Amino acid sequence: MKPQPTSCLSNAAEDDISRHPCYSEEAHRFFARMHIPVAPACNIQCNYCNRKFDCVNESRPGVVSEVLTPEQAERKVKGVAAQLMQLSVVGIAGPGDPLANADKTFDTFARVRKHVPDVMLCLSTNGLTLYRHIDRIVELGINHVTITINAIDPDVGKEIYPWVFDEGVRYEGREAAALLISRQLQGVEALAKQGILVKVNSIMIPGVNDQHLVEVSKKVKELGATLHNVTPLIIAPGSQYEKDGRKAPRPRELNQLQEQLSEGGTKLMRHCRQCRADAVGLLGQDRNQDFQLETMEADPVIDLDAREQFQQELDTKIRQRVISKQNRRNILDENKKTRVAVASRGGDKVNQHFGHATEFMIFDTDGAEVEFIGIRKIQAYCHGTADCNGDKGETLQEITSILSDCRILLSSGIGDAPRAALNKAGVLPLVRKGGIQEAILESVKYGSYFENINISKG
Repeated sequence: MKPQPTSCLSNAAEDDISRHPCYSEEAHRFFARMHIPVAPACNIQCNYCNRKFDCVNESRPGVVSEVLTPEQAERKVKGVAAQLMQLSVVGIAGPGDPLANADKTFDTFARVRKHVPDVMLCLSTNGLTLYRHIDRIVELGINHVTITINAIDPDVGKEIYPWVFDEGVRYEGREAAALLISRQLQGVEALAKQGILVKVNSIMIPGVNDQHLVEVSKKVKELGATLHNVTPLIIAPGSQYEKDGRKAPRPRELNQLQEQLSEGGTKLMRHCRQCRADAVGLLGQDRNQDFQLETMEADPVIDLDAREQFQQELDTKIRQRVISKQNRRNILDENKKTRVAVASRGGDKVNQHFGHATEFMIFDTDGAEVEFIGIRKIQAYCHGTADCNGDKGETLQEITSILSDCRILLSSGIGDAPRAALNKAGVLPLVRKGGIQEAILESVKYGSYFENINISKG
């Protein structure tokens, strides 16, 4: 029996997606997620990872400030749910592999299900032992599972995974990769047959799997994955890839691969922020420090009715936005739309300086409605020397190339050199602060005014 295609999702699954910030580009601006760090052990080794390294100032998967017990996690989730009304998803993503810590992981999920029944449960795993836990996942109502699959060819996989450890046996090289891959694909298919939404994460590693990810995408879609998320390689200090001198992909390379996968019919996640394993809040922001365990009540009161009413209002707002966009899309020529790039640190606001941005949110607007298109990663203009193309001029040239289809760029500040370069490339840089949608609609009118002035002068 083949899994159902994503176009035939049940109404319940569609409702889940509409409130899951990772599965829905609209939801990620309104609904919040919480990652609980209860799983420190891992059963595989990745060449880009170093579990001995941790920094509270880093934002990448596998990094946490502290590991919690299931009892502490229960208390923290209750505290966050009582205060953060838009919290819709509670997930476990590490800092190791949740299924290498299966007892702690499922104990934590059971506690969350009992005390905060209105949140969706989400599990992220490397997939090595996933097949053993399908029944437990179904029993607990874990409706979203993410599996990191970087290769489906063991000859590619052996360049990523030096070893895996299962049932007391350590496997190395090609044998390790072959075992892991077979288990991952088995897990995708088994979950899809149970109606569980599967997101596949893949890390783009130049010179290793960058060309191979097209085949990965085809295979996981065939097995029933709902969504594919391709993210750039982040190399942990002290990892094998750092010792080898391997480099992360250039932003343009990642964008080109994503476009290639999209043209092949794959449904992509384009708004991933590669969150920490203890992240709290909207995607693009991390409010974990606002919810310290020691400051929380032992048994906070969770008003489930108030939470549901608040989230229904968010549902209504999202549905209205989607319907409005669809209606306008049906009647408006694509040529009448303006594409806008936004520098944001999160919170649905224009609140980041151009030079500090490592990504831009991309929107299309017809002057009345604003449609989120996706995220484009860049090399920050003002930070660091690694992968900086030798000088800022080349970095700026790459940024303007990546944003060349945008008419306007919004940021909280910008220097003279990038302002001039963007203007020369036909991108109007404007300094704005505040809500993204309001800033875009205001700026489109402003940009149109300047276009008319230039035409009249010509």
